[in-house]
Amino acid sequence: KEETEIIEGEVVEIEIDKPAATGSAAKTGKVTLKTTEMETIYDLGQKMIESLQKEKVNAGDIIAIDKASGRITKLGRSFARSRDYDAMGPATKFVQCPEGELQKRKEVVHVVTLHEIDVINSRSQGFLALFAGDTGEIRHEVREQIDTKVAEWREEGKADIVPGVLFIDEVHMLDIECFSFLNRALENDLAPIVVIATNRGITKIRGTNYKSPHGIPIDLLDRLLIIQTKPYSEDELRLIIDIRCEEEDVEMTDDAKELLTKIGSETSLRYAMQLITSSYLIARRRKAAEVDIEDVSKSYSLFVDVKRSTQFLIEYQDQFMFNEIKAEVQPMES
Repeated sequence: KEETEIIEGEVVEIEIDKPAATGSAAKTGKVTLKTTEMETIYDLGQKMIESLQKEKVNAGDIIAIDKASGRITKLGRSFARSRDYDAMGPATKFVQCPEGELQKRKEVVHVVTLHEIDVINSRSQGFLALFAGDTGEIRHEVREQIDTKVAEWREEGKADIVPGVLFIDEVHMLDIECFSFLNRALENDLAPIVVIATNRGITKIRGTNYKSPHGIPIDLLDRLLIIQTKPYSEDELRLIIDIRCEEEDVEMTDDAKELLTKIGSETSLRYAMQLITSSYLIARRRKAAEVDIEDVSKSYSLFVDVKRSTQFLIEYQDQFMFNEIKAEVQPMES
């Protein structure tokens, strides 16, 4: 956060004096700004004239000029000039004429990440390093200095920390070293909110021979709030399939959606959603406007789910190479 001086008002008139002879003579001009209480004339230089022309500022526009940088922002058009034209574009925004003084102090909020501050202060090219992508390794000393400075800004009220969110899917794929780093990082005051997801039961922690719930060390699990999940009901499955059909722009009959819902409840939701596209292609082949039951049934017969594929492998395991499931030995009758 920082305070800056701005000039905010309605443009009454713009006068630009062009040099008579073509040459290096610079343009000069004047602009008249007003609020509800006062009106002032400002002299314009070459850069300000170019900025006004770039923003396409005309009489009746409400503008704001940053005195420090000279940046001009077009806020909209005055309500008093709303009847100047019979038709206005949809992007035209009407605002009230500013009140009070023309020059006023305004608080400006800059949104930056801690990583951006680290990069700017760790590289020789500074701010340009963000665009070059050459972030490199950031030294621990630089991070400590930045954290100290940010803490000072927070105490002075110049900055607020908005914690980010780090989502880690399939967290059981991390090894013990990654979990150790997460444990240490979560103790930091500037740590983001960490959301992790896994579908594993009691399994080994990668990099060790120890088993743990979800493949996550117990000391890290103790720091977490564990959210219980439940299987989808048939109504929820139907709603998800409806949304998926709408997203993929697939017209499907209600009976076909009911069949997909049943397939999703008996097999898996992912398998049911994958059948939407294949059923749509089958329907297009027979030049149908909607996907019907016969298209879903045809797709179901062509593409098997995990359970049917596993049953097929067990049934014909002797015909596959490198089979590791031993056939059950039938007891011999005497």
